Amino acid sequence: MTHPPTVIAYIALGANLGDRATQIQNAAILLRQSPGVESVRLSRLFEYPAVGGPTNSPDFLNAAAEVRTALSARALLDQLLDIERQMGRIRSEKWGPRTIDLDLLLYGDEIISSPELKVPHPLMAERRFVLEPLAQLAPAARHPVLGATIAELLARVE
Repeated sequence: MTHPPTVIAYIALGANLGDRATQIQNAAILLRQSPGVESVRLSRLFEYPAVGGPTNSPDFLNAAAEVRTALSARALLDQLLDIERQMGRIRSEKWGPRTIDLDLLLYGDEIISSPELKVPHPLMAERRFVLEPLAQLAPAARHPVLGATIAELLARVE
């Protein structure tokens, strides 16, 4: 029996409602339990002010996860959305407060542009709250569109 090849994907995790650290840990546990996911490495937690949402939104805790998976990018995205639903995420307001937010940042070196999925994540290169946790796990990973490493992108936003 042959197994599908595995891909290293990177996911941003964020929470600014409830017990933020526990929410992120629980999301990582659910991700580890997902069929087709072989391993998950989680960065430490970083705290940042909310960006782009309503004023006075609570601060976010953010982390990054390195996921080794046999899932396709679309199947992995579906799994992330399912975990958000299981954890009570309600998408009522763009960039509003949330119990958990899971974004697929990178999927191997693939570039994907469809109505439901854009990889690499279109805003990741501008967001310190994405790049700093990601740089802890994968400073040498390359952004497949910009060609820069995560460490180089982080230096640009600092």
